[in-house]
Amino acid sequence: MALGRLVELKLAMGTSIFLVAFIFALFLSAIMIIFQFSLVYALIGTALFILIQYLIGPAVVASSTRLRYLEKGENPWLEETVKELAVKSGLPMPKLAIVPDETPNAFVFGRTAKDATLAVHEGLLKKLNKDEIRGVIGHELGHIKHKDFIVMTVLSALPLLAYLIARATWEAGRWAPTSKKKEEGSIKAAFFAVAIISYIVYIVSLLCVMGLSRLREHYADAYSAYLTSSPRSLQSALAKITYGLSLSPKPPSGARTFYIGDPAMAKLEISSIMEKKEEYDLDKDGVLDERELELAMEKEAKSTWAKINTWFSTHPPTFKRILLLREIEMEMESGRFTSDRVYAKI
Repeated sequence: MALGRLVELKLAMGTSIFLVAFIFALFLSAIMIIFQFSLVYALIGTALFILIQYLIGPAVVASSTRLRYLEKGENPWLEETVKELAVKSGLPMPKLAIVPDETPNAFVFGRTAKDATLAVHEGLLKKLNKDEIRGVIGHELGHIKHKDFIVMTVLSALPLLAYLIARATWEAGRWAPTSKKKEEGSIKAAFFAVAIISYIVYIVSLLCVMGLSRLREHYADAYSAYLTSSPRSLQSALAKITYGLSLSPKPPSGARTFYIGDPAMAKLEISSIMEKKEEYDLDKDGVLDERELELAMEKEAKSTWAKINTWFSTHPPTFKRILLLREIEMEMESGRFTSDRVYAKI
């Protein structure tokens, strides 16, 4: 299958990895100069941290989400649907799991495409129809096809490490003894200097990682539209997922980068809309239907504050995702859509 502008996603991934790695290399060099340690030890320590996160990441995700792997034949429709779309994608059949959570969501994780797990929330199976679930499955298979979950697991380790160093050195600086002796004063100042540098590196590298995370969601959405030949199904699914996640009383999971919908982003989107409910309720029936909700999302997405909020978001605003799918749908209906134009609208 021709994948059109997939090379641009690979270039974006490569650029993000290089940029974050370069920033982190400068960061380690600065720390080594301040503390007069060997850079070799710092690089080895960083490599070990990334390797450990890569190795234990899947176990942490499985444990934190309390997922349960499906027995063969337990959900025939889900198994057959995933198998059909995986075969069409040229991918090995992922392991299937159910998360005991009433919010509508889904995600994939693993170390390689061969041992990937596709997990769906119970809420997704209950609140979405089969066509919408099919669109979500296509999206998740897109992440496996693009190896997003592997790249994000490795790349997100660097901002995390910078954050941990920042917290540790800040606390060390606070508790370091205050003395008039030049040596002890220098140590205290060194801890605070490293903490400040670490926080800056954490923010800059996180912005790079979040930017790539948002881009990969658009590519997975476009892939789903192509794979299922039904952009409308994923549009409807995204609207339901966003609204459903906004109602969840639970705090967002630390693994939200992996989900099709980000609970934190959903709460921000829907809360800002509900504050102006009367303005967006065009038929004045007291309820925002799907069309009114989409129009509200479109208007809210244009605000400056919403744009700034997305800088630190793992996912693009829902309306931007729906707009992309609408453009693909229009092209499909016109008969001009071909397999080499899968990502042409991104």
